[in-house]
Amino acid sequence: MSFTLINPDSLGAPRGYSNGVLTEAGGRLLFIAGQVAWDRQQRIVSEDLVEQFDRALANVIAVVTEAGGKPEQIARLIIYVTDKNEYRFRRKEIGERYRARMGKHFPAMVLVEVTGLLEDRAKIEIEAIAVLGR
Repeated sequence: MSFTLINPDSLGAPRGYSNGVLTEAGGRLLFIAGQVAWDRQQRIVSEDLVEQFDRALANVIAVVTEAGGKPEQIARLIIYVTDKNEYRFRRKEIGERYRARMGKHFPAMVLVEVTGLLEDRAKIEIEAIAVLGR
């Protein structure tokens, strides 16, 4: 399944995301529930935001892989953080972890600051939508 990235000149060049992702009809949609940075025993792996980002993204990719997909089939990422300033401050490190897992694939994304997440120790939660082949 291939994507056409939609980035109008009038919006300026996006950095690290795409404004829109277009795909042909006929793919299977996979909706990935919000993933936090927990392990097999459902324990948060670290108090560090970058480590939590890395593990939450790995968990999203694990769901995609289990469904027979690949990271580059992720069309949308919704990232919830409890502190957008900490995210901004650590953006370079987060970007390095992102590229290690996703390469230069930049789906449509949004970052939302929330007052809390269901898991008290979680600083970040990531949900996604992937478009898998037929």
